[in-house]
Amino acid sequence: MTEILEVTTLRPAPGLTPEDFVAANTDINEYLKRQPGFRWRRIVLRDDGTILDIVAYDSIEHARSGAAGITGEMGGSPVHEAIDHSTVDWQFTTVLQYVT
Repeated sequence: MTEILEVTTLRPAPGLTPEDFVAANTDINEYLKRQPGFRWRRIVLRDDGTILDIVAYDSIEHARSGAAGITGEMGGSPVHEAIDHSTVDWQFTTVLQYVT
């Protein structure tokens, strides 16, 4: 079973907390749930204050389409103001092993 992860590392915008970033994602979460191939999303916090935003899809095509909508269809989302864009690193990765 193929699983593609969209992995983004970032920091909240100046003056905002990781909790503010999570709160700003309400509409993005609803958007993701409607996307073909969406499996799950996790937002995690590293000890250094960096946020990892991980979204899983069933194919690279669905991952690319879902990601494109974050800046396209969802371009007016409050989440974009909650991010320090100079800290963003974004990429797709393929899961090689999945253990449950």
